[in-house]
Amino acid sequence: MILSLWLDQPVWLMFTLLAVPILGLCAVLWLLTVWRRSRPLMQSCGTGIVAPYFSAISVMLALLTGFVANDAWERQRQASRVVQSERANARAVYDLSIATASDMSGIRASLAEYLDAVIGEEWAAMAERGGSSQRVGLALARLLQAVADPRVGPEAGPAAQSTLLDAVMNLRSARGDRLSLAEAKDDETKWLTLLVLAGLTLVALALIHLEKPRAQATVLLLFAAAMISTLGLVALHERPFDGPLALGPDALRAARASMEVKTP
Repeated sequence: MILSLWLDQPVWLMFTLLAVPILGLCAVLWLLTVWRRSRPLMQSCGTGIVAPYFSAISVMLALLTGFVANDAWERQRQASRVVQSERANARAVYDLSIATASDMSGIRASLAEYLDAVIGEEWAAMAERGGSSQRVGLALARLLQAVADPRVGPEAGPAAQSTLLDAVMNLRSARGDRLSLAEAKDDETKWLTLLVLAGLTLVALALIHLEKPRAQATVLLLFAAAMISTLGLVALHERPFDGPLALGPDALRAARASMEVKTP
């Protein structure tokens, strides 16, 4: 729930909400180091801690950050491939309907209705709630019925009908993959683990640089800046169909614009 609320914010607010706790922890650690009453306690806690201790936590943080980043970007790439596949199959259905000698205007009309519904209704539903459109489902069902009509085979030829059926089924599969990516739930545990490891790394850095408060402040700020920028940019790719870097229906819109079909 917290992750969903965070990802729903504008970019500047996302980075702000991420920066506040990280920079706040940096400030607390530095103040505990320089404050006369708390400095003895910090020194007693940091006595005997050496750099390899920091390396152990930083390696865990680096591995998990790489895993989360790869997961987010791979989801973005999958979404792009799915949309391109949907466009390619829609275009294949249209081209095949034109290439055959029989009249397939009904198939082209059903295809245009499907694309119009996806662009005008389902894309907004995916972005808002990760849902689908009933209108798109009905349009796809009508397209499949039109292609599977037994009268299409004798008129266009069995090979043409079989190829059309394959294209429509691939179109249906691509839509299913797109909806699956849009409906995927945010995994808050991986982000919580990242933040915990980042906090522990800050504590380790502060303890290692106790003797030099200025160097400690510099190290803490540099690490905080790295984590804020990295986690913020990764979070922008967490949802492929929502947020500032969301994929739009431009590929499907271009495919629809190239089809000389008017829906009723």
